[in-house]
Amino acid sequence: MTLSEQQIERYSRHILLQEIGGRGQERLLASKVLIIGMGGLGSPAALYLAAAGVGTIGLVDGDAVDLANLQRQIVHHTADIGRRKVDSAREKIQAINPDVTVRTYDLWARASNIREIVRQYDFVIDGADNFAAKFLINDACCFEKVPFCHAGILQFEGQLMTVIPWRTACYRCVFRSPPPPGSAPSCGQAGVLGVLPGVIGSLQATEAIKYLLGIGSLATDCLLVYSALTMEFRKVHTGRRADCPLCGSNPTITTLMDDGPAGCNRKD
Repeated sequence: MTLSEQQIERYSRHILLQEIGGRGQERLLASKVLIIGMGGLGSPAALYLAAAGVGTIGLVDGDAVDLANLQRQIVHHTADIGRRKVDSAREKIQAINPDVTVRTYDLWARASNIREIVRQYDFVIDGADNFAAKFLINDACCFEKVPFCHAGILQFEGQLMTVIPWRTACYRCVFRSPPPPGSAPSCGQAGVLGVLPGVIGSLQATEAIKYLLGIGSLATDCLLVYSALTMEFRKVHTGRRADCPLCGSNPTITTLMDDGPAGCNRKD
């Protein structure tokens, strides 16, 4: 594709970067990113990917906006309370950048639907708010060989890792299975600093853009942990495990299943 005069102006700060340039911007416009969860993490990721000119953005969420979301889910505004999250987010994305095609999936990610959706995209951002969904996203992306960036937040701390299926450590290489129900608090139970998902979600968008452009180093084979209280980042190095139940030498997980009694429908 050839950039229009308006697009050259819109993306001029990208085009000035040697690592991106005009060809890189054209590549972004031809790329497709799926965001699962239009909450605290998905909000900044969606806005920055739209502004960056990622041509197609898919949004998966089966929830509606409520008042308690607005402290951190910046893609939704007060007037959006009661609206479907995917509709609210689509409106903001299109207002930022009409170049972007937005596909919405007003549903919960489940074993029965996620692979069909994931395989249509070049990269996936995990913005889910519960362990069952995160394991499901990991497994679906690995089966479909679609790279993704996991992230999680709670109170004042966030973490992320990028997975290139069958090449780098997957989520199950680090966390074998969901914790027992009730053993780990949710943001709705323990709280979360409102700006925290802005930091982590923006880093997820950064990982997506770097992957799509083939530049820089990705946060693979490590868990990047951020503390808002101490303003420190640290890397916990990982690697593929031979005994991983999904991507190891003798996998025991060969099909998708909704992992855990809450499935992927729990609202936190």
